This record gives sequence, structure tokens and C-alpha cells, in this order.
Amino acid sequence: MSAAAAAATTAGYLARRAAQKQRVRILYRRALKDTLNWAVHRHLFYQDASDLRERFEVNKNVESLDAIDRMIAEGEATYNKWRHPDPYIVPWAPGGSKFTRNPTPPEGIEIIYDYGREDND
Repeated sequence: MSAAAAAATTAGYLARRAAQKQRVRILYRRALKDTLNWAVHRHLFYQDASDLRERFEVNKNVESLDAIDRMIAEGEATYNKWRHPDPYIVPWAPGGSKFTRNPTPPEGIEIIYDYGREDND
């Protein structure tokens, strides 16, 4: 194998590993946030979060790229199966109860915030 072919193989391997790491990070973050949706109290969330972390840590040292892809696919399928049907949404975020509650005023309207410091001349 030539040096160029070896470099291309190494670059492909590193690119695939980087993509896998990113998919695992995204999956862990989503699963952790969804765990918070299922937990009623903080002490329950801490235990569930610890269990979730252990499930990810068990497979930390797997080296086979195909096995890693298979585990990621299984993890994503499990996450999608057990996702919370009514997740918590921050009120001011898109989809929240306060999102665009106070829309911006139309053109030509000027709002002056004096907060009681009006000129009394």
C-alpha cells in the first residue's frame, strides 16, 4: 500500500470516528434531557441520569467501527421509542407558552422607557 492510500485510509477512519463521536454526544445529550422530562423530582433524575451514564460508559472502549454504528443505531431506536410524549419546553422558547406573547410593535410606533424619569418642565 502506498503512502497516499494509507493516508486516505487513515483520514477516512478518523472522519468516521469523529462522526460517531458526534452522534454519541448528541444521543447522550438528548437522552439526558429526556430523562429530565420523565423524572418528577430531582432526586429521581439524579439516579436516572447516573444509570444512563453507566449505560454509555460500558461501551466506551469498543473499537470496531461496525459495532459502534450498530450500537448507535440501537440507542437511537431505543431513544425514539421511549421519548416523552409531552416534553418540557422553556416558556419563551419556540413552542413554549410565552413564545411571541408580546410581538414587536409595528413600524412607526416608538416606545420610550423613562421609568418615572419624565421631564416635568
